[in-house]
Parts: sequence; structure tokens; C-alpha cells
Amino acid sequence: MSHIWPFLPARAVNITSLIEFDRLAAEALANPHARGYGWRVHRLDLRERDSILRSLDLSEAIFIDCQYSPAGRELVQATGGLCMSSGTQLPFQTSERDLYTAAELYAGIDDKPYEQVPDALIYAYSQQHSTPEVTDNDSAMATTFHDYQISQALVSEVYDGAFKDSPLIGVMGGHAMTRGSEHYAQTVELGQLITRAGCAVATGGGPGAMEAANLGAWLADYDPQDVDAALQMLATAPDAIHQRTQWARTALAVRDRFPSTHQSLGVPTWFYGHEPPNLFATKIAKFFTNSIREAILLEQANGGLIVLPGAAGTVQEIFQDACENYYATGARVVPMVLLGREYWTETMPAWPLLKALAAGRVMEEKIALVDTAEEAMEFIGSMSTLRRRTRW
Repeated sequence: MSHIWPFLPARAVNITSLIEFDRLAAEALANPHARGYGWRVHRLDLRERDSILRSLDLSEAIFIDCQYSPAGRELVQATGGLCMSSGTQLPFQTSERDLYTAAELYAGIDDKPYEQVPDALIYAYSQQHSTPEVTDNDSAMATTFHDYQISQALVSEVYDGAFKDSPLIGVMGGHAMTRGSEHYAQTVELGQLITRAGCAVATGGGPGAMEAANLGAWLADYDPQDVDAALQMLATAPDAIHQRTQWARTALAVRDRFPSTHQSLGVPTWFYGHEPPNLFATKIAKFFTNSIREAILLEQANGGLIVLPGAAGTVQEIFQDACENYYATGARVVPMVLLGREYWTETMPAWPLLKALAAGRVMEEKIALVDTAEEAMEFIGSMSTLRRRTRW
């Protein structure tokens, strides 16, 4: 077994020489999409590669400790790529701590670009110190200790802290949902309904549908006119990948204009570090290891799951939780609602398989396919109160 597992993302492409860079760039440019998907470019002199950088979609690539021409850095950032310096000291805490807040992860965003705030610096460090050339026991141990402390802080908030009296309802959905869209506004409404029902929103903590649900919790006490005003503000910087800095600053402006006392949970990961965490989750449990993050998020959503249209990651979450419900009994089965009949039966037909899997099991009566947020909450509200799951 590799000594760097599980800290190195299995599908990441670590590029440590110009020969590798040029070869992979030629392959990418021969493809109609021309994407540097999953690239981690380490310490390369790219001062003579402007034509390549200009031609590639680098929105899911990270460049660490590289050198650029005067225009090179802007070429990378123009398509959403991250240009970072890794640093030498641990930019995160490994001792006992509370969950993160948006203020902590985005410290300095008012006058610094996203690439210089703690969230980005931690991601850069994690990527630089997860390659075979530089990985050592100390850095691997540090990320492990960090994730342990975050998991303990999350359990403390769920059982004894902010969420002890509020069932957590997980809202699952993709990061591609854009501010300003109708689907985004509908997901904000869902977050409001969950919070007004006395429950707490729990999401994967990223942009898109996740941000919209956490935003709904934040705005639960506001009237439609205020919500519309907040949505209009956010729509001026809709893209979390290509506009990270302004995307974050508009969220801060909304938070300042519409203060809130409602708590909600975000559980993001630096595994998907190109996706910045949203600023409307008030408690943020951010992990290095995605598998831990996925398991804990689903396990602590004791009030139920509402699944919005999404792609591979969302489908994975459906059946990861369905597997646990399949083997669970009684009050340990958590209700699951798929939101969007046409999507889940035609576009991404997960519902027929989920229904077949549930046949004859306790979970059969606790799954539903609906079209509106109101129907989703009505179904979950019809379920008996569940005790918190502790299987993990």
C-alpha cells in the first residue's frame, strides 16, 4: 500500500517536470474540451508557457510554487486556476479545537485575494505535502490529527452544542448550481423551510446548491423582499470557481446587510479544494480526507436527507446512505426525499433503483419522490422523531 494513502487524491495528476507538463498539455489540447482536470503543478518554471496556459481550461487545477511570465499568473486565474505558495509551517491546528467559521477560513478576504486567505493556504499546503517527493510521516500525521479533532468538534456540536435540540436535515446537491438561477432561489426557500420547522440545515459546505441551502437557513427570518435583495447582490458574482475572491466578498456583504442568529452546518473538504467553502454555514467542519467527511455528514443528518438534482457525487450520497438504511432497523432508518421527479426518473434515473432496493425493507416507507420543497418537508415531518444515529 502506498505510504501516502489516503492523503493523495487518487485521480489527481501531479506534475513535477516540464516534460510531464508539455506532454499532458499536448494531450489535453488534442481533446475538444482542453481541460487540465485534476492537475497539481509543482514548482515549475512556466515563464515560456503562456500559449499553453491561454488555451487550457484550468478551473480545477492548482499551481504551487511555480514561476510565471508577467501575464502567466493572470492567464491561469482567468479560467479559474489557483496559483499558490505552499509555505513551510503548518497553516492549520492539530490540537483540540472548535469547528471552523467563515471568518476564520476567509480571514483577510476584504483586502486580499482568495489565494491568500487561510482556506486557500491550507489547501496549497495539503497538496504540496501529499506528493511522493515531499510526503513525510509528520505531515501525514498532522492531517490525520486535524481530521480527528474536527470530527470530535462536530460530534460535540451535534450532541451538546449548537445542534443538540435541532434535528439535522441534510441537503445534498451539486456545486454547479449558479447564483441568480431559479433553482438556486428554490433551494434557498428549502433552507428557510427547514429552519423554520425547528430543524437545522446540513450540507457539504461548498458552493452551488450547498451554499443556497445554508443561505436559506441564514435568511430564515427575512421576508421575500429582503431575500430577493440578497439574491440580487449575490448574482453579481455568481461563479465560485472563476470569481472566488468577489464571490466570497459578495457573500460577506450579504451577511453584513442581513445579520442572522440561525445555525447551520457545512461539511466541506480540501479534497475538492478548487471549490471554496460557502460563507453562510455558521459551523464548518472541513476535512482533508473526503471519505471521512462523506460518512460523518450522512451519519449526523439524523432528521433526514433531501436530495436535489446533481451528478456523480450526489448519486454516490444517495446510495451511500441507502446502504446504511437498507441494513438498519426501526428508528435508525432516516427518511430520504429525492426532489425533482423528472430529473430522478428520466435524466438521472436513481429513483427506480432506490425504490427497488427499498422493497420489503423498513426503509420502503421512508423514501419519497417529490417536486417541491413543501412536499419534501411535509413528508419528513410525517416521520416519527428519530434518535441520533451513532453507527459510525
